[in-house]
Amino acid sequence: MDIKVVSTNRKASFEYFLLDHFEAGLSLMGSEIKSIREGQISLAEAYVQVNEREAWLVNAHIAPYDPASQFNHDPKRPRRLLLHRREIRGLWDEVRQKGVTVIPLKVYLKDGRAKIEIALAKGKKLYDKRAEIEKRDTLREVERQLRGKDP
Repeated sequence: MDIKVVSTNRKASFEYFLLDHFEAGLSLMGSEIKSIREGQISLAEAYVQVNEREAWLVNAHIAPYDPASQFNHDPKRPRRLLLHRREIRGLWDEVRQKGVTVIPLKVYLKDGRAKIEIALAKGKKLYDKRAEIEKRDTLREVERQLRGKDP
C-alpha cells in the first residue's frame, strides 16, 4: 500500500482537540485529481459540512490544472466525501452536539486514489492553547539542556 501525503492541515491539532478520525474518499473531476497529484491543494480554511445523508468538503482550494484550459474546475467548489452511510450518520449525530465539528486533517494518495483524513473536533479555549505552547517550550528547553551536557 503506497501512501503519499499531499497536503496537511497543520493548525488543526493546535486549534482543536481531535476526538475521532475517519478516512474518506473524494469525488473529484479529472482536472482536480491531476492538480492534487501535483500537490496543488490547500486545506487552510477548509471544513466538512455534514447533513443527514451526505458529507461535503467545503472551502478547500484545489488550484486549476493549466493543461485542462476550458474544461477546468472551480477551485473552491464543494466536493462530496465518500463515506459509508453509518459513518455519515455517526458524524451527523456528533455534529449536532454543541461545540463539535468535523475538520479535514490531510489529503493523501493511496493506491492512486485521493483520500482525506477527517476528524471530529472540539475547539480549544485560549488557555488550552497557552498551556500547549508552554509545554512545548519546556520540552524544547529540556532538550537543549540535555544536548548541552552530552556533546
